[in-house]
Amino acid sequence: MAFYNLLTILGPTACGKTTFAANASLSLQGEIISADSRQVYRGMNIGTGKDLCEYTVNGKTIQTHLIDIVEAGYQYNVYEFQRDFVIAFNEITDRGKLPILCGGTGLYLETALQGYRMQEVPENPYLREYLANKTLADLESILKTYKQLHNNTDVDTPKRAIRAIEIAEYYQHNPERKKAPYPTLHPLIVGLDMNREERRRRITKRLEKRLEEGLVDEVRSLLGKGLSPESLIYYGLEYKYVTLYLTHVLTYREMVTQLEIAIHQFAKRQMTWFRGMERRGISIHWIDAARPLEEKVNTLVQLFTQSSN
Repeated sequence: MAFYNLLTILGPTACGKTTFAANASLSLQGEIISADSRQVYRGMNIGTGKDLCEYTVNGKTIQTHLIDIVEAGYQYNVYEFQRDFVIAFNEITDRGKLPILCGGTGLYLETALQGYRMQEVPENPYLREYLANKTLADLESILKTYKQLHNNTDVDTPKRAIRAIEIAEYYQHNPERKKAPYPTLHPLIVGLDMNREERRRRITKRLEKRLEEGLVDEVRSLLGKGLSPESLIYYGLEYKYVTLYLTHVLTYREMVTQLEIAIHQFAKRQMTWFRGMERRGISIHWIDAARPLEEKVNTLVQLFTQSSN
């Protein structure tokens, strides 16, 4: 077996990926490449769960990549992510360190691991006009009709769903997705799993913590800097619902209730994507997220070092 030259850590929201990846990085002399579609944005910290303090372990700060690389308001996409992943992977490898890809955005993870030749997808004004008045449920149903790889995890707003359909439609008529010149990857892929009840408990607790830490003030600050409500709603989840509260569409209690439901649904979609990755031939070694951190890291290190034996 070829030695592993990439460690990938994935799992649903609130499973503890950041702490796990940072501790694994310290043990394996690695640097972390974020595979999170929202953590690329500067000024969006609490709502995206950057938890930057968790990248310091035993007094050592772990080097991270693809966090805080574009301004809030920009619409970063999978084409740009794949490009930036390759740059980060090569830089880390050239330094003799281990790249550790960590995140929960299934499309980003699979695109990096499979090395699809992504193309920059232009806007389709005719398609957008046709889809403009459809409900989110209608758009999700349309998206499911496409057989090609597409993003059905982060489609919690109509605008994001329309963009996902736009991308899927483009690739259906422009199907050249052969492997591009790409690093040869030998990845160990580790997933953090937890039962539904534990996942729900952690999501609720984390949402409460984010609200206490100033999530509403963070969104208010972004609006105050000139970002439009529509721009923030595009990012979904925390930014969507807090913006709806701040623009008086929802009461505070309605915001909290609907946001919590949306996060639970999001986590379920993430797990559906990961199971789909397995059906598409990607091997994931699952570790129980509820196990003590030291045990999880030791298990991962044992899996990783097996390739050398």
